[in-house]
Amino acid sequence: MRFERLALVGCGLMGGSFALALRRAGLVNQVVGCGPDAAALDKALRLNVIDAVADSAAQAAQGADLVLVAVPVAATEGVLAAVAPVLGPDALLMDVGSTKRDAVAAARRVLGERLARFVPAHPIAGKETAGVAHADAALYVNRHAILTPLPENPAELVQRATALWEALGARVRCMDPQAHDAAFAAVSHLPHLLAYAYFEGVAHQAEGADFLALAGPGFRDFTRIAASDPVMWRDILLFNRDEVLSQLQHFRQALDGFEQQLRAGDAAPLEDHIRQVAQARARWHLGAPPSQSR
Repeated sequence: MRFERLALVGCGLMGGSFALALRRAGLVNQVVGCGPDAAALDKALRLNVIDAVADSAAQAAQGADLVLVAVPVAATEGVLAAVAPVLGPDALLMDVGSTKRDAVAAARRVLGERLARFVPAHPIAGKETAGVAHADAALYVNRHAILTPLPENPAELVQRATALWEALGARVRCMDPQAHDAAFAAVSHLPHLLAYAYFEGVAHQAEGADFLALAGPGFRDFTRIAASDPVMWRDILLFNRDEVLSQLQHFRQALDGFEQQLRAGDAAPLEDHIRQVAQARARWHLGAPPSQSR
């Protein structure tokens, strides 16, 4: 499996890491990048992430046998519409967006006869620091890569997408777009919202600056993702808002339970509650199959 030309639409952390990982695996001959930020494209060239710059997504995708859309989810539809007229009949088109129902709906609206070439993808990887300067060829190693194939996808194309992500070190899992968005509202999207809200709640108090000066590793680790890219997370939260709002209700129920026990001031039920959660967390480990995390 080798690609002659990767069209990289969006030269940031995710797209840049994908290109570097492809290079390291020896799976691509040429990488052509495009995006709205000229400085980022210039940096991608200097870092050997891309070989050439295209003026548009359509120009980058012309003649490419692999196209990766690595833009904020709100921009996905526009990119898909731009590449549709030039996408080769045998090309593999993927995105890396964190929400999938909207990506599938956008593809159905604009890709026309090339719809079958689109295999939606979501690699579960990233950093709190955005930008191509932080791109890492090992970003996807031992991470999940979720595919949400379309009924129109040829089986061999899904197999090729699977083999590609596995060649980059990822563990591939296929899901329904609805199931994907529900799951990641719970384990990714809501945690980011909570991190933003928690940091704001501390920082905006009258003594917030003094409190922050005393914060230690626990606070640092809990709020790390509150430094994530605001444009990307604005889009993710809005595009998956129904599932995020549903998860907020579950969080409020859990928080209400702890609040009631604190108000009651009874140590035994509070300790038992904490112990149950702590034991469940101790049994869980990153990347475990569902049967091993319960």
